[in-house]
Amino acid sequence: MTDRRRSMQEPTLLILTALADAPRHGYALSQEIVTISQGRVKLRTGTLYGSLERLQEEGLVEVFSEERVEGRLRRTYSLTPDGRRALTAEVRRITATAREANRRLRKAATTDPTGVPA
Repeated sequence: MTDRRRSMQEPTLLILTALADAPRHGYALSQEIVTISQGRVKLRTGTLYGSLERLQEEGLVEVFSEERVEGRLRRTYSLTPDGRRALTAEVRRITATAREANRRLRKAATTDPTGVPA
């Protein structure tokens, strides 16, 4: 498994999230990423498949199945156990950061700019 002490890049996070509930082939993955990101992220084909290849090398995703569709090979990808652990760790990191940001925003809303309680 790769070293995940650093935060994940957004494409990695989105790909792993899209695979968290079910295996998916490339086109379904790209559509799921658009949905998850509320239309904000649309991975180009080369970016998606390059990322999938890298994630396979890192042991985070694997080929779940392959089939021929209209003469072309369609690979379906799934999370590996290491991929699930990496995604879980990233979700915990993001959640902790968001919790702290909310705490600080609430605190700032109740103090003046000098830090004195309102």
